Amino acid sequence: MDLQLFILFALTFVINLVGSLAYSVRIAGIRTRRIALSFSLFNILVLVSRTANSFQAPLLAKRVEKNVLTGATGHGITDFRWLLLSASLATVAGAIFTPSFQRVFTRAVQAFAHSRSTVKVMLRALSPMGLAYIARNVVVPAGSNLSRLRQQRLPLGVLAVNAGATAIWTVGVFASMYAAYLNPNLRATTSNLSSVVNGLATILLFTIVDPWLSVVTDDVVQGRSSEAYFRRSVTGLLGSRLAGTVLAQVLFIPAAALVAAIAARI
Repeated sequence: MDLQLFILFALTFVINLVGSLAYSVRIAGIRTRRIALSFSLFNILVLVSRTANSFQAPLLAKRVEKNVLTGATGHGITDFRWLLLSASLATVAGAIFTPSFQRVFTRAVQAFAHSRSTVKVMLRALSPMGLAYIARNVVVPAGSNLSRLRQQRLPLGVLAVNAGATAIWTVGVFASMYAAYLNPNLRATTSNLSSVVNGLATILLFTIVDPWLSVVTDDVVQGRSSEAYFRRSVTGLLGSRLAGTVLAQVLFIPAAALVAAIAARI
């Protein structure tokens, strides 16, 4: 792995890690009863993710363009396999860090509600006392979280849709970029088709998965469901998200071939 690929690997990791930690925000919102504030503060991390994405896309495009122009396309598939692996590893890391992150984030929400200043919260988090608090709240996920999934079944349809949507979203940009190797003359067209692929994933997430999770969140806040059930839901969604990133490895080549075919016919 050369330096450029390592940077792309790291950027992909950050993007997917933030996406995995998003579930923790709802847990913090339920605990503090400040869901809107929780999402608002999480947008700071979303900005980090979007910044990483803004660097990832042009760097990857340049790497593909250079390989196409020089004819060095033999290792193209390996590059993308590494990036897809990064997405899976980031999801695993997100699942491991979820208990710790939700504890620290809950404290951040409470601190902001008191001080009403993002700067003060960030300075307090970076202070020796704040760093010590973070260190004390680093915990290992309990194995009972997995065993509790059997106590109350989660909707398999929602989990399947989440896995499928994650696979499509994960593979979208990469497949459109790799399609440039399959049809070099239309590489500009294929790279712009990623929004079409990701659009399908967005529709599935926003029409099925997100509304279901929002209803479960509201049920917990209103006392109609338990926080334990919500935690099981988050565990299930993280598991299906990981399954989606693994499925992306399988869908990658067919998706790239489909993008190349669409580019040739539009």
